[in-house]
Amino acid sequence: MKSHSSSDDSKKGELDVLLRNCIRGNELALKALKFLEEDQEIQEIIAHGNTLVIGRLNYNDHGPIHSRIASINALTVLQILHSEGIETTIEKEKWGDYRDSQVVVLIATYLHDMGNSIHREQHYQHVLTMANPILREFLPTLYSPQRSHRIRASILECMYSHDEGAQCLSIEGGCVTVGDGTDMANGRARIPFSLGKLDIHSVSALSIENVKIVKGENKPILIEVELSESAGVFQIQNVLGKKIHASGIQKYIQVRGKVLGKDIGILDEIEF
Repeated sequence: MKSHSSSDDSKKGELDVLLRNCIRGNELALKALKFLEEDQEIQEIIAHGNTLVIGRLNYNDHGPIHSRIASINALTVLQILHSEGIETTIEKEKWGDYRDSQVVVLIATYLHDMGNSIHREQHYQHVLTMANPILREFLPTLYSPQRSHRIRASILECMYSHDEGAQCLSIEGGCVTVGDGTDMANGRARIPFSLGKLDIHSVSALSIENVKIVKGENKPILIEVELSESAGVFQIQNVLGKKIHASGIQKYIQVRGKVLGKDIGILDEIEF
């Protein structure tokens, strides 16, 4: 039997391939990903935050696996919007291009939960304290000093607004928030569930079998949620729904849910 650590390492490896594919051809983003993956300070802070939320609070996964899945999802949302001709906020404001938006979304999503290492409460504010000095040192290796300041500010903005209590003010921020919210598949709930946390949140999360982000029919983005039981509706409405509502990009998103093995799906389309 594989150890938990070796299983996690295997999962990380699979996700790393998918993550690199999301930013293929963008050398700046690829360099940023290499830094995120190899920086010991970042990896240890994320791991410690996960220890706090799982080990001390019995919450679901907020660690290295979540960082990668959320980043893949956020970059997928960004790519679909781009393919549909929807400009990012950086492009609209004409101080950068799509590649810069990819860098911002990647770094912001990957690091968005670092604040848990201080405390779960106000973690979206704590992350600014944790990430700012790291970004101040790293970003000048990608950009000119002047440009790096604006990229850093955009990343911090996206990190802050990933919490559903803060309204996103940019396309990039919306992608980060939706990317975070769409990491709902049942693997995130198995650890707290095994530790004895039995409530509507854990039961609902265990009912989410799969989440797909694809091009939509009526709107640019379709989020398809596959459920094993209708209990997963709670997770869609109270977790993903709140994230989409605060994302600022809800007009581009359609959500569809289906209970596997049933002839008739539920939540054929939900508006947020």
